[in-house]
Amino acid sequence: MNRRILIAAAACTAVAPGLVQAAVPADSQAGVGRPAPAFEVIDSSMRKRTLAEFKGKTVVLEWSSPSCPFAKAQYVSGRVPKLQTWAERQGVIWLTVLSSHPSRSDYLEPDKAEAFNRGRGGVPSALLIDASGVLGRAYGAKTANHMFIVGKDGTLVYAGGIDDGETMNPQEVLAAHNHVQAALEDIVAGKVVHVATTRPFGCALAYAG
Repeated sequence: MNRRILIAAAACTAVAPGLVQAAVPADSQAGVGRPAPAFEVIDSSMRKRTLAEFKGKTVVLEWSSPSCPFAKAQYVSGRVPKLQTWAERQGVIWLTVLSSHPSRSDYLEPDKAEAFNRGRGGVPSALLIDASGVLGRAYGAKTANHMFIVGKDGTLVYAGGIDDGETMNPQEVLAAHNHVQAALEDIVAGKVVHVATTRPFGCALAYAG
């Protein structure tokens, strides 16, 4: 195991045991090229949100965490807020998801989750509070920064990491190749997503034990 992974493992221990390549939840229904799993979950304003309400639109699902240094680096660097703003201008729906269970240390009540996300510069279309983990498990979300893109036809067209940097360093984030932006650019241009699957990385999501 290399030094970066050892450091990262220590940094993520407070979130949940494990790091990169955590096991895919057994009840995952997601797969690139297949219909994206439907869901109904509250957002940070306690409003019920569903995938169906975004029918006909491209939807990004970004799993995140209040305590993961990999996720923090994406925001400190400005990369995710900038990409969220760009996506909105393209008519893309961006949903940030927190799947921490209430029993876990990084769980935040919806109002506190909203304050946290705004404080780090997040500007998603909505912040989803998946406290039960049902949404995360349906998609097989494993880590903070695990990303999924649903095409306008409801098919999952991308699943994997946000970039190829696998880093907690904001400067290295900016130097990394952004898989999600590349996929969205393909979609906006009317092309098939060139790279549809990559390896997710980061801190394991804090599902119920």
